[in-house]
Amino acid sequence: MDPKLIIGLFVLSIVLLLFVGAPLKPMRWIGQGLIKLAIGALLLFFLNTFGTPFDLHVPINPGTAVITGFLGVPGLIALAAIELILIG
Repeated sequence: MDPKLIIGLFVLSIVLLLFVGAPLKPMRWIGQGLIKLAIGALLLFFLNTFGTPFDLHVPINPGTAVITGFLGVPGLIALAAIELILIG
């Protein structure tokens, strides 16, 4: 390809991104969601580790990790209460 064409397309894409804007918000939301999912799984791991003497085990799966990650400690307590009262 002609170098002038490549440079022209590059400049055109930069100008387009300046006027339209890069799609950063969806990528930020996805990143924050994945971080919350990882934190939820980590909290569930600690609950399972320290809840073993009390016969408390909440399975670590995407559903429970999402609940714990997005609701935080109240979600973790709710999952533990459901496990102890309803299931256990």
